[in-house]
Amino acid sequence: MSDRHTYHHGDLRRAVLDAAVEVITADGPAAVSLRDLARRAGVSHAAPAHHFGDKAGLLTAIAVEGNEMLAASLSEALADGTRALLEFGVRYVEFAESHPAHFEVMYRPDLHHRDDPALMRARRNTAELLRTGVAALPRTAAGDTGLGAVASWSLAHGFATLWRTGNLEGWVRDDPPGEVFRRVAEFAPRPLG
Repeated sequence: MSDRHTYHHGDLRRAVLDAAVEVITADGPAAVSLRDLARRAGVSHAAPAHHFGDKAGLLTAIAVEGNEMLAASLSEALADGTRALLEFGVRYVEFAESHPAHFEVMYRPDLHHRDDPALMRARRNTAELLRTGVAALPRTAAGDTGLGAVASWSLAHGFATLWRTGNLEGWVRDDPPGEVFRRVAEFAPRPLG
């Protein structure tokens, strides 16, 4: 039986998303082709376009999914109380490590439809969680949680990006990136924890 018969309408969308994530993880977003993804899923070359419209639509769906997965992980960190912001950073770094394709696409507005309503909602939800974590800190209760969120996000995103691109080789031990980030955060002028 060929792959063409493996997928039915109920899971074609998921099959194309999974194939796209594999391609991006291995070769980057530029390597994504709807025609190639259709071949991998064993469907007609027009089938992915039916679900996503175009390549940017597919990458938008990946960005939405990534934001939703990241938000779910950040929500779990809220239970840690005063250390929630540090845990947000750790989870952000771990997300970047375990979901490199999503991470790559989420922060590349040149790749997706940045005005897509589902993406805008997902991004707002993720940003609101970060603001909540910053606002919970005593030192920001009367301060600007927006700038605190940007500062915290910048630290975590910068570390995650440097880690993923191999630019920290020789600078840190071979510990898991989340654990290294915990130690790095201690050097921040105003510690996250």
